[in-house]
Amino acid sequence: MKHLIIKTFTIVGLLSVAMMPIGCKKDFKDPNRATQEQVFSSPTGLAGVAVGLQRVYTLGRGSTLYNLISINGLTTNELFVVNTGNTDEVQLAAGGTTVDGNNVMLTTYWTTCNKVVYDADLVINNAKNLGDKNYGSGLIAYASIFKALSIGDMAQFWEKVPAGTGTNVTFIDRVDGFKKAVTVLDDAITAINTNPVSASFLANVPSGIDITNTLYALKARYSLYAGLYPQALAAANQVDLSKKSTFNFDATNPNPVFSVATSTNNVVQVKDSTLGLVPGLQPDFADKRISFYTSINPTIAPRFRIKGFFDGTMTSIPVYLPGEITLIKSECYARASTPDLLNAMIELNKVITKVPATDPFGVGAQLPPAIGVYTQGQVLDSIYKHRSIELFMSGLKLEDMRRFNRPNSERRRNLMPYPLRERDNNPNTPPDPPF
Repeated sequence: MKHLIIKTFTIVGLLSVAMMPIGCKKDFKDPNRATQEQVFSSPTGLAGVAVGLQRVYTLGRGSTLYNLISINGLTTNELFVVNTGNTDEVQLAAGGTTVDGNNVMLTTYWTTCNKVVYDADLVINNAKNLGDKNYGSGLIAYASIFKALSIGDMAQFWEKVPAGTGTNVTFIDRVDGFKKAVTVLDDAITAINTNPVSASFLANVPSGIDITNTLYALKARYSLYAGLYPQALAAANQVDLSKKSTFNFDATNPNPVFSVATSTNNVVQVKDSTLGLVPGLQPDFADKRISFYTSINPTIAPRFRIKGFFDGTMTSIPVYLPGEITLIKSECYARASTPDLLNAMIELNKVITKVPATDPFGVGAQLPPAIGVYTQGQVLDSIYKHRSIELFMSGLKLEDMRRFNRPNSERRRNLMPYPLRERDNNPNTPPDPPF
């Protein structure tokens, strides 16, 4: 990613922080220089930049979160385009060579991910120099969550991801990208274990994100994606499944999927009650997750509508779901060097039988348990099915389709072409994959 482009984004964010009321004292120093010195040397200044990470990641149609959910949903048949005037969405829904490096959604997604990584590095590196180590550890952990998410998000869509930030940056394999995200999370876990996060830090960032549980949940996710199953299982066992961790919204900063798609019915919608799954894997009609994630309009097309975590301006979106963590455990047992199918089924049945009222987010299938003798392949097929239902519109399905060796015919693309903006400015940009 070009250093100049990212730096411009960062300075804009810093100037926004500098405009916060700080009294009437006159200061005739160079305002840009003073702002950077103040921001990167003070706890509150760094907290302002850290809050900006969440804003870039979650706010509006140009956010990482909106594009993650929409690009993934269109590529994996969870969603369809309502209005064909939305050209970039139409390209993604068509897939194949129709998707190219000019796609604005992919370019925006690439840019915001790299911006967050760049800004997060500034927070993490400067937080280490603070005298208040407990405040500093909070900054490191909070920024690391968004850095790891951004690296992991890129690795889900591209064959190779930037090794860092700067001019003519090199690239690493996507699996190494997941491992890099895990390293970021491990460093943050070490930081908060050495110096517990202070209450004063938590008071200066938005509520919603459970820092400790999120660090372990994301470590479990990306370790699983990297094929590090014992490590993923150990991390998953550290997550308190009774707790929520969410991106929260308000009238000024609304839920991006609701404001763009659900409320307008003019961009994308869910396909139907199959949730994009093929015959043999489609949800049971009695599965209560169907009515959680979709609603029906009996009079105005399309019949099926987005619901779930995208049904209101201020509806929170989970950073991860407890069901994801349980299914990670199930998959780790099933994929162990000596598969433990008994424990894999025990964890899987926790998701299959879960009653909505017992889940912190109200997500539950409430079905009878799966019983009988299953082969490893059958267990993995069932895990894939229930991940697709439990984690509907989470932005994670494309990675699952590759990991579970689903045929290419079930998705519109396997990996994405690199944005032309990157290719035009970085000679190290890899060749585009054929599909």
